[in-house]
Amino acid sequence: MRFPRKSAITVAGAGSVGCYVGALLAASGRKVTLLSRAPLAEAIASHGIRASDLEGRDTTLPPTALTATADASAALQSAKIVLVTVKSRDTETVAQLIKAYTAKDTVVVSLQNGVDNAHVLRRVLGPKRRVLAAMVPFNVVQNRESNEAPRFHRATSGVIRIQTGVDGLRKLLNVKGARVAEHPDIEAVMWGKLLVNLNNALNALSDLPLHQQLRDRRWRLLMSRQMREGLAVLRAAGVRPAPVEGVPPRLMAFALRLPDALFRLAARGMLAVDKNARSSMWDDLRRGRQTEIDHLQGEIVRLAAGYGIPAPLNRRVLELIKKAEEAQNGSPALSPEAISAAR
Repeated sequence: MRFPRKSAITVAGAGSVGCYVGALLAASGRKVTLLSRAPLAEAIASHGIRASDLEGRDTTLPPTALTATADASAALQSAKIVLVTVKSRDTETVAQLIKAYTAKDTVVVSLQNGVDNAHVLRRVLGPKRRVLAAMVPFNVVQNRESNEAPRFHRATSGVIRIQTGVDGLRKLLNVKGARVAEHPDIEAVMWGKLLVNLNNALNALSDLPLHQQLRDRRWRLLMSRQMREGLAVLRAAGVRPAPVEGVPPRLMAFALRLPDALFRLAARGMLAVDKNARSSMWDDLRRGRQTEIDHLQGEIVRLAAGYGIPAPLNRRVLELIKKAEEAQNGSPALSPEAISAAR
């Protein structure tokens, strides 16, 4: 399959990650439409969009460089590629919109957290649709000021991994600041990322910037315990998670337990994080939104129950996030000791 440079790309559910990727695609001359919530779509349509990153790139595009809309019909009808970036809880809803408004040959790519979103998209769209899973390794921070272009800042690094199977797609999507590589076992990649993403909830509970959290061994020990519980569950399920940015999850779980000084020497890449960045789950709590906890710790807890394997810390963190969701007061700002002591 050939994809001309001007093939219409729609980012469905464009929030922080979707707007960042969409902006860089547009900056590289791709034809991009962002399907977003009305306030964000209106801000971009009025003021343009700004994308920056940890390496110092900083690009502001005028409103004419891409289309931003809250109208699903207008955004999807001409799309040749749809990049799905909604939260996992909204995957089925956006799949119904894609089914209603796109052509049968439109390629759909899930750029979402969790391991089940591509399966949900395939179930709704049918077996003849081309649906690919992909993994986004980096964190994006959104900042909006009145009368300015909304800014989307990539606060960590990494290469987007996309499922093999559609010729020419990687070349179309691979642009500066959002590099894309194909991978033959995307399921393993997704499980590896899920293990790393277990920290999203810890960060949300801590109310700390990621950089500060990672420098504290007490938090890293909790991260490691969660990962090791997940690894035990996946081993029982016969799943071998792939390395994340070249680091096997088992080695990462070991490195997290190192004393602070050794960790700073051995894991400099993990500390290459913007000093103000927090997890998207922290942002969800701040905004009073439902989080993706059921698709992260929830996946581990469900598998653990099925195989009769304990996963007490993952269960505990899941319960604490649910409690924070109900409280609607943002992050509870818990200490590592409070999480360990929770019942």
